[in-house]
Amino acid sequence: MLASASFASTAAMAATAANTPQAIDLSGGSAVFGDTFTSGNIGDTFADRFTFSVGSPASNLNAISSSFGGVALTGLALYTDAGTLLPTTGSWLQNDNFNVWTLTTNQLNAGNYYLQVNGNLTTDRPASFSGTVSLAAPVPEPETYGMMLAGLGVLGYLARRRKAAGQG
Repeated sequence: MLASASFASTAAMAATAANTPQAIDLSGGSAVFGDTFTSGNIGDTFADRFTFSVGSPASNLNAISSSFGGVALTGLALYTDAGTLLPTTGSWLQNDNFNVWTLTTNQLNAGNYYLQVNGNLTTDRPASFSGTVSLAAPVPEPETYGMMLAGLGVLGYLARRRKAAGQG
């Protein structure tokens, strides 16, 4: 019972070190994002938003965020501008010195989105985290290549047949 009371009092004392949403420009295909925190914020939490737009439909998005000492990342998620959480795949790697989150999603339609990075500050010294996000055209499925090769084969057959018919 004492442990849960202690946990509740710690959570009640934690402040939020969040900032206003920051716009990132993906017109060049990729961008860097991150945040820096001043000293004296140990125990504070943050949920930073990084907004961006996708101009062309069906883009794949890849993001990675990392921190080294002083910031414990607890989440990396992708949302629509209306606040709907989008399905993604990814991974999380953490040890005493650093933690890294990755996120990937396919077929991202044209529109406005934001990445949200959540975390806790674990030091009284200044701390920061950073990340990279990139957009790429989707890679065709193997079946698409098979259909293209079959189509080229049919065109080659027809061209050869026409050539043979013109000589005979």
